[in-house]
Order: sequence, then structure tokens, then C-alpha cells
Amino acid sequence: MSTTKKFTAVALAAGLGLVTLSACGSSGSGSGDADSKTVTLVSHDSWAASKSVLKDFEKQSGYTVKVLKDGDAGQAVNKAILTKENPQGDVFFGVDNTLLSRALDNGLFQSYEAKGSGLIRPEYQVDQAKHRVTPIDSGDICVNYDKKYFADHKLDPPASFDDLVEPRYKNLLVTENAATSSPGLGFLLGTAAKYGDKGWPDYWKKLEANGVKVVDGWEQAYNQEFSGSAGGKKAKGDRPLVVSYASSPPAEVIYASPKPKTAPTGVASGTCFRQVEYAGLLSNARNTKGGKALLDFLVTKEFQEDMPLNMFVYPVLKGAQVPAEFSEFGPAAKSPETLAPAKIADNRDQWVKSWTSLVLK
Repeated sequence: MSTTKKFTAVALAAGLGLVTLSACGSSGSGSGDADSKTVTLVSHDSWAASKSVLKDFEKQSGYTVKVLKDGDAGQAVNKAILTKENPQGDVFFGVDNTLLSRALDNGLFQSYEAKGSGLIRPEYQVDQAKHRVTPIDSGDICVNYDKKYFADHKLDPPASFDDLVEPRYKNLLVTENAATSSPGLGFLLGTAAKYGDKGWPDYWKKLEANGVKVVDGWEQAYNQEFSGSAGGKKAKGDRPLVVSYASSPPAEVIYASPKPKTAPTGVASGTCFRQVEYAGLLSNARNTKGGKALLDFLVTKEFQEDMPLNMFVYPVLKGAQVPAEFSEFGPAAKSPETLAPAKIADNRDQWVKSWTSLVLK
């Protein structure tokens, strides 16, 4: 899941917010909306975009953009499904590959092939027959490590899932609850992808025996328990390994004052699970024309290149550039674990239930 500019929204705290941006330019026509000049984007709490970029869309299209933030990703998707007959908005952003089948099976989206979607990297394309969703961004959930701790202890940091169960890393890892946290769930799915349906429970038994600590969410894990983050240092966190994101190290550089020459944290590249976020035109959207225009804009190079420093995610558009800090301190994983959305849908609930009985017993 994505982070905001303040690098706190990965915690996915529940809540409800409404941001309205004033329109620029001429009027546009809608599809039965009482205010056809307004297009409403419904999202999870981690949505963020530069005002200047959204102003450009408003100027080009003539639509006012409203952004309705509706809790964490799971909460937002569930609410969108419950209100699909009378939706809160026109476009939904932020359903990821862990929840996609739930949204599609419940008829949340109508078909629309966004202009420019042919330039999206093929590995992110799904639902090509119906075009109910458009890939917007990707991110990698990975174990992060505190460079200073491992240097001080003359210990190589772990590089893979297998490494994490070795005795030398006993009592060093903190992760999030897979039942309550997006990165926690992603880490569980990564182990399921790595070790298979039958192998992942044995892996978690080994991880538990090696002293893994489980907390409710990312905010506590990263900013309190993890010794390598700015927040964790202040909180005197004592765990030098944490489940977070590949984009966490560049955030530690970008928002530090003064900025360090290198990131204080690193990524265990063999522990990554790839999340992909999608957007779609809601089935009963009032302003379908405005919604289509907004979807078109989300896959433009302008918006795609704006995302990294706002939501700490990676663009999916071919040719879109990322900031130098991303390339240097937090490149996307070269070989992340992945699972088909249908595979996740078929097993997610049972996996979480089994994980809970194994780890939180």
C-alpha cells in the first residue's frame, strides 16, 4: 500500500475526509449528474497528488475534482461494494491485487479502456477482455533493515525469506498483523507465493520460533519498533528488521533534515511481494464522461511522474521517470513474489485465518 507525502498514510488509519479542488477552464458535460462539471474520485486514505497536477486536469477537462477519502483500502473497497447501486463518486482508486477479485466479482466497475492504457507495462495488465480496471501504480512490500545495527554487530543483513528463520536473526524482525494490516497481509502473501499452499505454514512456525514480533499495524511497527527509522530512533525501537516498503529508504532520505548522503535503511530484496493498485469507473457513476476523462488523466505521464513523491509508489506507464532518490535508495524489486488476483481471492480468508491460529494463538 502506498504512502502519503508525509510518509504516514501507509499506516492506513481509518477515517473519512473530503477534499474539494476548485475548477479551472470551461464547463464539461456529464451523464445525468446534477452537477455535471464535477467528477468525484473515491479512494483510500493514502491518496495524494500535487494540487498543480490536478489543476492541470481541471483546466484541460473543465471538470472540478472532488476526492473522497474513505478509510484504509479494505474498508474503502467494502464500502464501495455496499453502495454500488448509489455510489459516492464516479471513479474508485486504490483497489489492489489483494482485493481485486472481490471488487470484480461484486460488479463494482463498468467497462472502460482508458486512453493511453496501451502504454502501461504488460505485466500489470489484467482483465483485458472487459477493461473494468486500469493499473495505476505498483509498490513492493519488503523487509527493511537498519544499516547501523548490522554494521555495529558485524552481521550481514538478511537477503531472503530463508535468511529470516536463521538463528543469527532471532528476535530481530517485527511485522504487522496480516488480519489488520495491508503490509502484514502482503508479507503473508509473499510467503505463500514463495513456499506454496502447504509450505507457508511451516515457514511461519519457523519464523515464530525465531522470535518474530507481530503488532497491529505499520505505524507501530515502523515508527515505534524499528530501530532504523527516524520515528523508531526517537521511540528507542529495538528491532532492526521490519516489514515495510521498498520505497521506505528513499523516504528516510527525502524527509530527513539535513539530508543524509545515503539511506540509513536498506531492503532485503528477496523478501518482496508486489502490490498493484487499480482504478475503475464505478458501475452506477453519475458522471461517466467526467469519470472517463479522469481515468485517462491517471495514466498520463504527468500524473504518473507526480505519484512517487506523493504516494511513494512506482508508475506503471512505460517511459515514466522516478525521482533520483528512488533509483538510488529504493529501486523496485527485480524479482518480487506475485500471486494472481484470483489465487488470492480463493485463498486469502483461509490463509489469514490459518495464519492467525498459528502466530497469534
